[in-house]
Amino acid sequence: MTEKEKMIMGELYLAFGEELTNERQHAKEVLYEYNMLKPNEIEKRDNLLRGLFGSVGEKFYIEPPFRCDYGYNIYWGENSYANYNLTVLDCAKVVIGDDVLIGPNVNIFTAAHPISPSQRKSGLEFAKDIEIGDGSWIGGATTINPGVKIGKNVVIGSGSVVTKDIPDNTIAVGNPCRVIKTIDKE
Repeated sequence: MTEKEKMIMGELYLAFGEELTNERQHAKEVLYEYNMLKPNEIEKRDNLLRGLFGSVGEKFYIEPPFRCDYGYNIYWGENSYANYNLTVLDCAKVVIGDDVLIGPNVNIFTAAHPISPSQRKSGLEFAKDIEIGDGSWIGGATTINPGVKIGKNVVIGSGSVVTKDIPDNTIAVGNPCRVIKTIDKE
């Protein structure tokens, strides 16, 4: 099994082999071009992400600058938007639902490292999928940690650190992020 296959399956893997290093380099090259385009070159930016991501909706927008590790593990929903300085460490699948709003300076981290010092020193790491449900709003400066599933129609308060799953139709805030309110149906 290759290191890439191990990475995608959520197993311990070594990230600095030739295949994964080349794929990260490719993403960096694409994103360099993406981030350097003029503000009115929206179609060109969209096409760069269409070629990099696993999938994107017909209508989407990510404000530059934007950073990710690979791109192909990102599945971006219809009519979803991210403000400036989004960072996605997409060593595992990241699914952004439809009609999602992401504030500035948000971090989405699928990458993780073993607790064992000897495993960390060996260069081993692992990754866990992240999902953000349809209609959710992620406040600015939020960090979403590996393996988290944020439900549909969730509001995450600015500056939160999301370490556990958040159920549908809730407001959650803090470090660690916790549910403070259920959203009533309109």
